[in-house]
Amino acid sequence: MARYIDEILQPGEKVLYSTNAHWVFYLPAIAAWIVALALFTLSRMTTIDAVTLLCLASAAVVAIVALYWTFRAWFHRLTTETDVTNIRVVHKTGFIRRRTFEMALDKVESVDVDQSILGRILGYGDVTIQGVGEGKEVIKTIASPLQFRSHITTVR
Repeated sequence: MARYIDEILQPGEKVLYSTNAHWVFYLPAIAAWIVALALFTLSRMTTIDAVTLLCLASAAVVAIVALYWTFRAWFHRLTTETDVTNIRVVHKTGFIRRRTFEMALDKVESVDVDQSILGRILGYGDVTIQGVGEGKEVIKTIASPLQFRSHITTVR
């Protein structure tokens, strides 16, 4: 699958920085896999047949949910692109139902970064781009938001 930014680059336009949705999208899936593993382990430790069957059935259900969440997080990261070129900022999400945001760098008024404590530790956050006469766009949970902001503000 070709990258969206490669398809829309104008003559003379170069990609200066690319980032993606942060891996934190996998946390619900990771937690579900841990619960499924714990339930499976518990089923091996008990000698009561009914409890063993209940733990195995629960582990199977949680593993299916974990598999779904893993696929969903992977697909979100695969279909999300956020780039800064020498001319504009481009953000694209989705595959069949696509949503894009583009703003010329000379129209960017401010770039704000919002990071929680966990976001600061793990290196993700939300970036709000305010445009001159073009509204604002919030890009949620991207990796390295401070570097992203720096690339926008230093190019202008």
